This record gives sequence, structure tokens and C-alpha cells, in this order.
Amino acid sequence: MRIPPLPADEWDDAADGALAGLIPAERRNPEATGNLVATLVRHPRLARNFLRFNFHLLYGTTLPPRLRELAVLRIALLSGCDYEWRHHVTMGRDAGLSDADIAGIEHGEASDELDRAVLAAVDELRSDSTVTDPTWTTLSAHLDEHQLMDLVFTIGCYGALAMAINTFGVQPDPDTER
Repeated sequence: MRIPPLPADEWDDAADGALAGLIPAERRNPEATGNLVATLVRHPRLARNFLRFNFHLLYGTTLPPRLRELAVLRIALLSGCDYEWRHHVTMGRDAGLSDADIAGIEHGEASDELDRAVLAAVDELRSDSTVTDPTWTTLSAHLDEHQLMDLVFTIGCYGALAMAINTFGVQPDPDTER
């Protein structure tokens, strides 16, 4: 672990303020937020701004939750980010992904055209920083302009987050699934 979570006895007004308006007061502590947020608040301004963006992608996105989680799980897998994978397996199931869907993500396979296009978009953005025309055409047949934009930013945000988690050595929270 290169950057440890901020311990409870060091949780100060700056850390609390970084999360104010984003997380309820009773959850603004290292035990309730988990290792990732407790690590991010070591840099309060960065944490506040990043989490606002990230929360849009989680709670304000136009992308259907199931597709969001499909994309996040694929980028977590490709990035080797166990922390992100564990958290989003649970979220993916809550959003409607089946065990078969989750197993398919691990092999880059999906049962329908849109899911295949989402997985392809993740793979293409990760390898070439762009979505190919055939994948974009398929995505565009199912998603509107805002959804397409949210998809690209979701993949980019969670790719960047996976890099940070992996680099900082953020450990999975004990209560998350494998």
C-alpha cells in the first residue's frame, strides 16, 4: 500500500468538508466510506472534485445502470483492479446483471448486440482511445447522444480510477464480493 486510507484520528474538517454535500454526515468517516474514499480524502480538493464527477456517472447518468455496470466491470477487469471489480459485481447484480453476464464480461462475450457493443467500446477505448465506427454505429442504434457521451466518460473515469486504485495500493474492503 503506497497511500494508506486516512485514519480516523486524522479525519479533520478538510476531509469532512471534501465529502459534505456528497455523502451524509453519518457516513463521512473512514469506516463508513471504505478504503477508496478514505484514501482520496488525503487530498481533499481532488477528492471533492473527482467524487462530484464520479457521482454524476453513478447517480446522474443517462446511461441505464445495467449498461453502466457492464462497462465498469469490463474496465475493472482489463485494468486488473480487484477493488473496482469487487464493488461493481455487487452493484452490477443490483442493476440486473446475471452471473452469466458477469462471466461473459470476463471473456469479452455478451448475449445481445448492445452488450457486445458496450464491451467492444471499453476494449477499443482502452487500447486505442477511440471507439471504432462499426461499434459507434451499433451503440448509436440503441443509445441517444447523452447516453453515448455518458458511456465514454464512464469508461474513461473508471479507467482512471482503476489506475489510481492500483497505483496507490487501495485494498478491497473486507465486505465486498470477489
